[in-house]
Amino acid sequence: MAPRFASVDDYIDSYPEETRTQLSGVRRAIREAAPHAGEKISYGMATFTVDGKPLIYYAGWKNHVGLYPVPTGDPEFEEAIGPYRRAKDTVRFPISRPVPLELIAEITALCLQRRASAEQSD
Repeated sequence: MAPRFASVDDYIDSYPEETRTQLSGVRRAIREAAPHAGEKISYGMATFTVDGKPLIYYAGWKNHVGLYPVPTGDPEFEEAIGPYRRAKDTVRFPISRPVPLELIAEITALCLQRRASAEQSD
């Protein structure tokens, strides 16, 4: 059974230093792009929420940090994210290299835009 964490801080603190550093950077970049978002653990991952609903998940793994879900963007965005995209809505950033925090901010902004568009069409 996977460990249960009481907070995002506990989740991040459970990783080795290199992964903690990467996760903390991802967290900071998302927080700056979505300062109004809440945080919680959901599905065993760190999660940012808006109005109580998940906006974006991020998780530490042995060799990478993953973000989920990552929507499709314009061609320029897709080119920038291409080296990291591993599935339709997943990106993986290797632990061995600095995480592109500007790209994390762009992903978060795109998630916020998609959320706002979906709410307007409801």
